[in-house]
Amino acid sequence: MIILKDIELRRGSKLLLGGANATIQPGQRLALIGANGSGKSSLFAFLLGDLHQDQGDVEGIATLRLAHMAQEVHATDLPAGEYVWRGDANLAELLDRLAALEAQGDYTAAAPIHTELETMDGYSAERRTRLLLQGLGFAEDAYERPVSDFSGGWRIRLNLARALMTPSDLLLLDEPTNHLDLDATIWLQQWLQQYPGTLLMISHDRDFIDATCERILHIEQQQLSSYKGNYSQFESQRAERLANQQASYEKQQRRITEIDAFVARFRYKATKAKQAQSRLKELERMQTVAPAHADSPFDFSFPSPDKTSDPLLRLDEASLGYGDTRILNSVELELRPGSRFGLLGRNGAGKSTLLKTLVGELPLLTGQRSAGEHLHIGYFDQQQLEVLDMEASPAQHIQRMSPGVREQEILNFLGGFNFRGDAATSAVAPFSGGEKARLALAMVVWQKPNLLVLDEPTNHLDLEMRHAMEVALQAYEGALVLVSHDRHMLRNTVEELLLVHDGRVEEYRDDLEGYEKWILAQLRDDKPPAQPTANTEPSAKAKRKQAAAQRERLRPLKKRLDKVEKDMAAVESQLETLQQQLADATIYEIERKDDLSALLLQESELKPRAETLEAEWLELQEELEALEAG
Repeated sequence: MIILKDIELRRGSKLLLGGANATIQPGQRLALIGANGSGKSSLFAFLLGDLHQDQGDVEGIATLRLAHMAQEVHATDLPAGEYVWRGDANLAELLDRLAALEAQGDYTAAAPIHTELETMDGYSAERRTRLLLQGLGFAEDAYERPVSDFSGGWRIRLNLARALMTPSDLLLLDEPTNHLDLDATIWLQQWLQQYPGTLLMISHDRDFIDATCERILHIEQQQLSSYKGNYSQFESQRAERLANQQASYEKQQRRITEIDAFVARFRYKATKAKQAQSRLKELERMQTVAPAHADSPFDFSFPSPDKTSDPLLRLDEASLGYGDTRILNSVELELRPGSRFGLLGRNGAGKSTLLKTLVGELPLLTGQRSAGEHLHIGYFDQQQLEVLDMEASPAQHIQRMSPGVREQEILNFLGGFNFRGDAATSAVAPFSGGEKARLALAMVVWQKPNLLVLDEPTNHLDLEMRHAMEVALQAYEGALVLVSHDRHMLRNTVEELLLVHDGRVEEYRDDLEGYEKWILAQLRDDKPPAQPTANTEPSAKAKRKQAAAQRERLRPLKKRLDKVEKDMAAVESQLETLQQQLADATIYEIERKDDLSALLLQESELKPRAETLEAEWLELQEELEALEAG
């Protein structure tokens, strides 16, 4: 059991925690949440021994085996696989000793090490490492590649794999999903659900917290508050707690007002002086209740686009890729005002290729990209953070896009993204990742796009900013294409899901929960068997190929069926409008006979059209069912 007693932590002169207390039971899974800058990472540094408290004590941590996810990886020529399994220091020491003894030919001294490795399951280290790398989205050849070959985000994934490989009683993870795609996030979620030790995790992904944690530690106003349950339960408990606090505050304020009025009136009257003194003592004994405060520092919305087109953008029979390498084939996609697409697909399937093609960064290999006359794209990916001018302020970044706009208008706008006072006029260089991400998003919003293309926009954003962004996207009038590992964001902002896989982009008809099950099934299928066994059934790979061929056969049928369904809906809507007009008694008046004739003519044209579409729909359904059954 870990007990934090009256902990006071500072970074420089800034007080982060003051008199904070918490108890963590063995085997508990906790999420540590709070606004950016509230002290979450500092508390981790304290638990790891890298930051010393100004006051208080911690019990029960000295004897625990700790594993944590480092936020940086220095370039090294170590193969990625070895870098990961060396997270198990005991295993690494044994293997180094074994290699040295065998190099000397001292096999007698090496024998006990072999026994120890067998006892600790050391010989499965490579297999376990490969499974970790696979689950986190690495390609098969990643095991042998040097760490220095990987970019920053992939090195962070290697750090995560190394932490998971480390035997531990307490696992500390700081934003583990920040550099993961949705598939890897789902895999990590399952891994953590089976972790037997104590988990303390900083995360701003509410669905991920809901699935992995059973208690919330919330840092607010330099205090630690503990809530039983996951994030969704925390929200309702905290709302109730704040409501009770506000009620107590208001009740206390009424009592203070009553006492002040009584004392002011009777303090100097001999007959009431004793009672006045009694009330003053009551005031002195009172423990002041603070007003409840839960206001978000973020308040922004997407302004209506100045102009739009319908459709905004189309891809027809498009082949996408780089140079001579085709990644996606026969892509058909139409983006109209109000379209809301979320992209799903495993790492490397082509999601980023599709996004870069949509925004015009990649030319088509074949096919056609048709842009509407008034298309105005707002594009966000993590590279936008790298092109910010580190010497310029947020206000200067906006002003450069709109030189004629008044400074106060820009400052008011930036205030909605919590850039207020000096934060709006100071250089970007010392900003955190979250602050830079907020600025990059603010620059997208400022441009009033009619098509938003967002690639993992929630990385580095805290829960308050994510919520504000969800609310803004829900009210956004343009088209949206979103890639995100944040399932809550996807669920609340998109209406259609597209699956990018096997070189194609297809409508995904299931929901995110169904996708999660599909991903976990794929990962299970890809695991190497424990030992070779005879199997007369088709392999998982063969089954997937058969399923892919079946989907290819069904694809044109489903596409036609979708078109017929849309046409049916449009005709039915027109007929319903006609029926409402024909139900109006005034339409039958003599002076409106021309209007009546026009309506009856429309009805006579639409009814046969509706019947034809319905017959075609039934025929297509029967054909589809026959193919699926066969």
